[in-house]
Amino acid sequence: MSHPLTVTDTNFKQEVLDSDVPVLVDFWASWCSPCKMIAPIVEELAGEYEGRVKVAKVDVDANPITPGMFGIMSIPTLMVFRGGKAEERIVGYQPKQSLKAKLDAVLVA
Repeated sequence: MSHPLTVTDTNFKQEVLDSDVPVLVDFWASWCSPCKMIAPIVEELAGEYEGRVKVAKVDVDANPITPGMFGIMSIPTLMVFRGGKAEERIVGYQPKQSLKAKLDAVLVA
């Protein structure tokens, strides 16, 4: 089973913006309770969408530049990137079905 990829300020462009497949990015921090609640869902999505969507996690405390570039003001914020562009922004905890619906919409677009 696939696990989310750890992405940093250094490799964000290569792993996310230059990706051949859509990328779901989870902006999170270790002290954030809603981030801990959504983490298992993000793990499951990494496995369910393996080969179709890359799933990545960015620790906002360790990597402040990337969240700043995308105006991340609260966490968790999940963003879906396709072709180097942000297509979807999901702020706060969301149930798995809601996240799947947003990913499916990007995949068929």
